Amino acid sequence: MVCHAPGVLKKVAYQGQPLVKGKRVTGFANSEEEAVHLTEVVPFLVEDELKRLGGHYEKAGDWVDFTIVDGRLITGQNPASSGSAAKKLLKRLNS
Repeated sequence: MVCHAPGVLKKVAYQGQPLVKGKRVTGFANSEEEAVHLTEVVPFLVEDELKRLGGHYEKAGDWVDFTIVDGRLITGQNPASSGSAAKKLLKRLNS
């Protein structure tokens, strides 16, 4: 999942706990949302939500390619991360 897509994890639980709890994750950063002036438009900020759910949120600089793999969970920070996330997914599928 890349950019805003990790936001879907807001509704995903496993054994009664948020799927991201205790996992290393990334997604569209608050600073990136601020840069495009959408913090008051989107229903929630991906970075804040992943942290609220107990995820160990990490980020690189704004608009930089940054992807994290934690087990089967693959997340990319922003659109620049699409290629690296896809490569990590293919590597995971081939292992």
